[in-house]
Amino acid sequence: MNTDFLEKLKSLEIPTCLRVCCGTDGSVTFLLEIMTRQPVEVRTESQHIIKADREMAALLGVEEGSEVNDRKVRLYAGGTVFVHARSLSPLERMPGTMREQLMSADIPIGRILRSHALETRRDMAELEILESEPTFDGIPVLSRTYKIVHDNHVLMWINERFPIDERWKL
Repeated sequence: MNTDFLEKLKSLEIPTCLRVCCGTDGSVTFLLEIMTRQPVEVRTESQHIIKADREMAALLGVEEGSEVNDRKVRLYAGGTVFVHARSLSPLERMPGTMREQLMSADIPIGRILRSHALETRRDMAELEILESEPTFDGIPVLSRTYKIVHDNHVLMWINERFPIDERWKL
């Protein structure tokens, strides 16, 4: 794991459950289900196939103009939203059935990866607190960005935003 990411996370004065979810290099959905003792529901806000511009192509390691799935979801447990996430996934790198699951159902990414038994790693990139963020009606959020890598290629780029408030005192 990126040492700077870990040290920054350890220095933040945030609830422990939030620190654990934000720091994991595994499934946030799985951790939320353990912490809340509730099933986690994924609700897709938007999903589009877009063409990678220069910046996105560099970020994902694909050719400019490649098709990318741009998906925004919220993760709910017990009726409470805990995470807002955006993922960018180059379609050319996904097995067909994985592409179908990602694009047609509200299935958590961790569950999709597990069902395909893909060997992946999560490369943590950025961690920051955003103030006055509209994602959670102005509540400050902890934002983390990482890449899911398979076969030394970016399978997904993900940004997750976690509200910093009492909902994490589980």
